[in-house]
Amino acid sequence: MTTSIERVPRIAVYPGSFDPVTLGHLDIIERASRQYDKLVVAVLNNLKKNPLFTVEERMDLMRTVTSHLPNVEVDSFRDLTVQYVVQKNANVIVRGIRTVTDFEYELQMASTNRKLNPKVETIFMMTNPKYSFLSSSMVKEIAYFDGDVSEFVTPEVEQAMRVKFNR
Repeated sequence: MTTSIERVPRIAVYPGSFDPVTLGHLDIIERASRQYDKLVVAVLNNLKKNPLFTVEERMDLMRTVTSHLPNVEVDSFRDLTVQYVVQKNANVIVRGIRTVTDFEYELQMASTNRKLNPKVETIFMMTNPKYSFLSSSMVKEIAYFDGDVSEFVTPEVEQAMRVKFNR
């Protein structure tokens, strides 16, 4: 008699505002997509930020830059991250870490999320050192002043920023 054990898919959620998605974000997405059966890139509407792109525009850009990754799903949410993770049948939150300052903030968030739902784990991925200085805010500022952002974002994102800034 053979017993079949059904394998549960490993699903992770990578939440962020992604305004805009940078090559640093894409690096984390590509690496995380190799670790999980499904990676949900969840664009959040951060009430503390004044975004350049709408949630829909950010999702469209994310779909474009991740189209080569078949196990990546792009979605959006307005909920607590741990609640959203459960809705997606996931149990892992992926977070990118660039600096010690990022770590301190992310550790606080991970601890809070763990308190809210102990079944949800947070996995930290170190950003590739060549992107360790990179932030969406910095990219927006450079683009706003018509600087070259081609080393920080994909051509599609660069073009979308040029349109936003009427360049």
